[in-house]
Amino acid sequence: MDVSSKTSNDISFDDFKEQIISDYEIAFLSRTCSLLGRKEVLTGKAKFGIFGDGKELPQLAMARSFQNGDFRSGYYRDQTFMMALGLLKPKDFFHALYATTDIDKEPMSAGRQMGGHFLTHSLNPDGSWKDLTKQKNSSADISCTAGQMPRLLGLAQASKIYRNLKGLDSTKFSVNGNEIAWGTIGNASTSEGMFLETINAAGVLQVPMVISIWDDEYGISVPAKYHTTKENISKALSGFQRTDEEKGLEILKVNGWDYTALMHVYENAADIARQEHVPVMIHVKELTQPQGHSTSGSHERYKDHKRLEWERDHDCNKRFKEWILESGIATNEELESIEKKIKRIVREAKKEAWDEYLEDLLSAKKTLIDLIDKAALKSANRNFLNKLKNDLIASEEPIKKDLAITSRKSLRYLLGETSAEKQALVDWTAKFLKDSQNTYSTHLHSENENKATKIKAISPVFKNDIEQVDGRIILRDNFDKLFEKYPNVLIFGEDTGAIGDVNQGLEGMQEKYGNTRVADTGIRETTIIGQGIGMALRGLRPIAEIQYLDYIFYAMATLTDDLASLLYRTAGKQKAPLIIRTRGHRLEGIWHSGSEMGGLIHLLRGIYILAPRNMTQAAGFYNTLLKSDEPALVIESLNGYRLKERKPSNLGEFCTPIGKVEIIKEGTDITLVSYGSTLRIVEKAVKELLEVGIDAEIIDAQTLLPFDLEKDVLKSVRKTNRLLVIDEDVPGGCSAYLLNEIIEKQGAYRYLDSAPQTLTAKAHRPAYGTDGDYFSKPNREDIFEKVYEMMHEVNPKNYPSLR
Repeated sequence: MDVSSKTSNDISFDDFKEQIISDYEIAFLSRTCSLLGRKEVLTGKAKFGIFGDGKELPQLAMARSFQNGDFRSGYYRDQTFMMALGLLKPKDFFHALYATTDIDKEPMSAGRQMGGHFLTHSLNPDGSWKDLTKQKNSSADISCTAGQMPRLLGLAQASKIYRNLKGLDSTKFSVNGNEIAWGTIGNASTSEGMFLETINAAGVLQVPMVISIWDDEYGISVPAKYHTTKENISKALSGFQRTDEEKGLEILKVNGWDYTALMHVYENAADIARQEHVPVMIHVKELTQPQGHSTSGSHERYKDHKRLEWERDHDCNKRFKEWILESGIATNEELESIEKKIKRIVREAKKEAWDEYLEDLLSAKKTLIDLIDKAALKSANRNFLNKLKNDLIASEEPIKKDLAITSRKSLRYLLGETSAEKQALVDWTAKFLKDSQNTYSTHLHSENENKATKIKAISPVFKNDIEQVDGRIILRDNFDKLFEKYPNVLIFGEDTGAIGDVNQGLEGMQEKYGNTRVADTGIRETTIIGQGIGMALRGLRPIAEIQYLDYIFYAMATLTDDLASLLYRTAGKQKAPLIIRTRGHRLEGIWHSGSEMGGLIHLLRGIYILAPRNMTQAAGFYNTLLKSDEPALVIESLNGYRLKERKPSNLGEFCTPIGKVEIIKEGTDITLVSYGSTLRIVEKAVKELLEVGIDAEIIDAQTLLPFDLEKDVLKSVRKTNRLLVIDEDVPGGCSAYLLNEIIEKQGAYRYLDSAPQTLTAKAHRPAYGTDGDYFSKPNREDIFEKVYEMMHEVNPKNYPSLR
């Protein structure tokens, strides 16, 4: 559907006069911030700037249709939208540029993200939810263009869930599912797979989502002809357009400089999405980017004279002003008066923000100078100390780094000296470093009382006469209890619903709880994770299922850039307690034997990574996680679903602790650390080692992130004085991580009589077949011989060479 400028005639002049003046003020305010923000970067006060100039008018229109309870999932051009909602003040804007670490002054991220990354606070100080239905909401931005799209799908789906799932308490989260998820993206970024996958999934799911595409015909320096088929995204996606016979998306097109047409199209889009739960795509064309992509370069380098002239003529703020004057809404003198006032407001906000940014630093500088001066008086190295002091005095606008460097270098000149003045400098430096570090390093995980590592362990209870069942039965029946206990728990993924997952750990659950709570999805891992993140941001407890661990890499960008960093980059102001369920480790073939734990551990800091050895342990992890509110990845053992286990009588209640290892067998000669499917092979090998007089202690790591918070492995090594880490990841993968944790972090090197070693899979992926597995990953004989070799080194007489 095209919306022409003729729709301007549909708008009442009297109804819009006050709104128009207000909108012009916001548009001019935002543009002035952009212009002055660029100058702050170029003068060195800020490190980088990326602004929303040229996109002001459509964002004003979007803001007009945005209601309480709605969510934005956008990107770094959306400052006008945030200003129009009253969620971003000019002083906030500049504090973000300066990276102020005070969350009250820089409410978007406390200086953890560069400017242009926006969010609202969803949580109270104790981590509990605010009433999201009574505020306008923005999920936290990430820099990766199109990275906001998967999350957008889940934010929209939450409204569908709240509208259609009966008996669900939606207090604080939804009013009958009326909320819209509003997405924004640049035209060039629609080339990303995340965008296209989200568009397709939205059309399938029919969720209340409005995507705005800001089209200025470039992606940094690259024109649209290199990005988009037909050089027009709405043309390229015309096959998604809904019809009277077929569901799909509503596709609207509008020029980004036409104020009244924009207002009309956004009202229309909101009505369709809010009432009908139909996704809408708005292609906002003929936009400009007056300052180029960012402060890292000038667009004069890649736009010719003709294009630059066109952009000046079609600048949306310029066209808006011309329309106001032509319509007689205001005179040129009135608008110039408004502009003059706003320029003054922005300049004052910039100065106030910079003064506030410097205030604590200048105070700390004064204190440090005094401490160094006093220490120098008692030191033989006073000349060197005085030089450091004078250099700091000459720094009129110091940053924390300057203070840290000066204080730490000062202590080098006081080596071997003893004085009260030196101790005062030592104490100040230690406190300054600790306090400064905390401003950058908190909230990787929850810091509230219900954090997952504080959930107490509850052991599974077994009756004496209990029969053994397939492990999948324990999972299935435990999920049944969880669905009964938590009405806001949902699970979804490929083959999750109708057949109850590929290993039937959800057998019969869809029939019992319906296809909203136990749902099948298409083959689209990225948006499966996006569904989970968005729904978790809105108070639901989703479990997103990735069929096999090897396929999680389709979603890795969303997991690492969005979910893993969410709590950190919002300084604890947003959370998404998503549980990712998958299965991996030993089976058959390259793509169904995944154990790429080292990569996951390094890329997913901020998400708990749990590797249970059996299904009872896995069920306990799900029970623990649903008592907490943190994200986690649970990797079930792919070859364990048909293995027999005792069935606990307290399903849904027992809790496997997170951050604690489990001692499977005590021993005296060597400590063996493993996890997952490999641990069962270790157990068999250890029985054979006993036959040759080697008594090994077996420890199940079970949670890899975090690992062994109580240092039980250290206690074991103190006893055995030898350590072998065994896993089926590649050399230098998870085993190297575990060695770092045990040897360096826990300090186990003090108690070792032999070099710590690892036994891993080969460097290649596992080959197909039983023999492929045997010669690709550690087997029972490998483990036996490795341990025996280590004992032979210790006592060759008792353990003569095998070969």
